[in-house]
Amino acid sequence: MNQVILVGRLVNEPEVIEIDGEMKIAEITLAVQRNYKNSDGTYAVDNIPCTLWKAIALNNTNYCHKDDVIGVKGRLQKIGKEEMIVVAEKVTFLASKGKEANDEK
Repeated sequence: MNQVILVGRLVNEPEVIEIDGEMKIAEITLAVQRNYKNSDGTYAVDNIPCTLWKAIALNNTNYCHKDDVIGVKGRLQKIGKEEMIVVAEKVTFLASKGKEANDEK
């Protein structure tokens, strides 16, 4: 079974790209915090590339923005000889950076 579930912050604004005038995709990077602190006392972060297709790509670019927290369920896919990406099958919006800052006041 090839299944991945990630929760993290969007590193950049999502942007839809058209392929061959029809197919729509969005390539995002998700900053996922590790569950332990490093020797400096901070949590390390992994930047994980994800590809979103069709309606998932469109919805993500319409409703999610840089620094928003999202959940991604998908599968790993090998690109080239070394690189692995996550191909998203479902994206869930979890929190907005702006809303969290307002809630803390």
